[in-house]
Amino acid sequence: MAVKKSRNNKIIPSGYQSVDTDRRVKWIKEKTGMEIDGALENKPEDLKGIIENHVGFMKLPMAVAGPLLIDGKYAKGEFYVPLCTLEGTLAISMNRGMLASSRCGGFHVSHIKQELSRAPVFIFDDLAKASWFMKWVNTHFKSIKKVAESTTRYGKLLRVDQYPIQNYVVLDFVLDTGNAAGQNMVTLAAKVACDFIKEKTGCNFILESGFNSDKKASARNMILGRGHNVIAETTIENSVLRRILKIKISDVEKFQQLGPTVTRMAGTEGCHLHVSNALTAIYLATGQDAACVAENSIGHYQTEAVDHGMKFRLTLPSITVGTVGGGTRLLPQNQNLKLLGCTTGKYASRKLAEIICASSLALEISLMSAIASDTFTKAHMKYGR
Repeated sequence: MAVKKSRNNKIIPSGYQSVDTDRRVKWIKEKTGMEIDGALENKPEDLKGIIENHVGFMKLPMAVAGPLLIDGKYAKGEFYVPLCTLEGTLAISMNRGMLASSRCGGFHVSHIKQELSRAPVFIFDDLAKASWFMKWVNTHFKSIKKVAESTTRYGKLLRVDQYPIQNYVVLDFVLDTGNAAGQNMVTLAAKVACDFIKEKTGCNFILESGFNSDKKASARNMILGRGHNVIAETTIENSVLRRILKIKISDVEKFQQLGPTVTRMAGTEGCHLHVSNALTAIYLATGQDAACVAENSIGHYQTEAVDHGMKFRLTLPSITVGTVGGGTRLLPQNQNLKLLGCTTGKYASRKLAEIICASSLALEISLMSAIASDTFTKAHMKYGR
């Protein structure tokens, strides 16, 4: 896909006055045809399934970053990304990464797979019964699949992975959840399927073993993924590295040499700078379960010098997001999903996941550049206080 490079007239207007906010709202309407309505608010009766003991609304400041230029499997073109954050410098930093990439053709993004799981555990008195049980599950997968999928219109049971340990067998029910984030979907599907298995085999289970690492960072989710698994990359030319990011290839290479080593020394899962910042800001703005950032912020960030510049890559194996249900029903959040073009279509959630991964890479690039160029402190003193 041939994508046009973004020009100066597409830079978001700056400023902190009311007139500046009005200019930005007008600017977004000119670029997208959509006017941001900051007065949207759901009625209490619309909040069932979202919150209990409701007493009102807490308004968070919202920014927009862009243009984000993407050539992905599901997200193609220019996007203006809504962000809810209380951290000064985040929006302008993400914007800088997006601008640098857009001047060089944008981000290329690949959606690898979509798999969400719930992992019950069955408990046995002896190993022989456990071995028999595992064979039984494999033999009766079609029946288990039929029972599990009877609980949902859109979820599809892809497989049941088995992990024996001691006198336990963990069954990891792996589903494609469509446009839903799907935590409740996989829970119900796994429960009904396990009730069926217990009825047929007489084996007892506990619904949540902890293996699926729901809302917890883990090696399991780094390797296998949970939710959407996405990879993004962009190549930024030397002239843009110098002019916009204020760095040279030698600065990046020096940082890349020490970063992964020290990160591993600290025992961190994955290697990146602050993916959780981008995820939290976009999750709050689009109605996602913000607690999922705990598991979704694992990932791998990497740079590679090329003849004409520097290539940047980010792998996020666990992006648990949806475009239907939950907080996406809130009017402001649904408005933001419309801004991103993620409220319709069979693969709207995959499109959103690609936008999130590219946005996260934009923020990683900008922060790394600030650290490598020794402007990190200066930027926070100017924009974060």
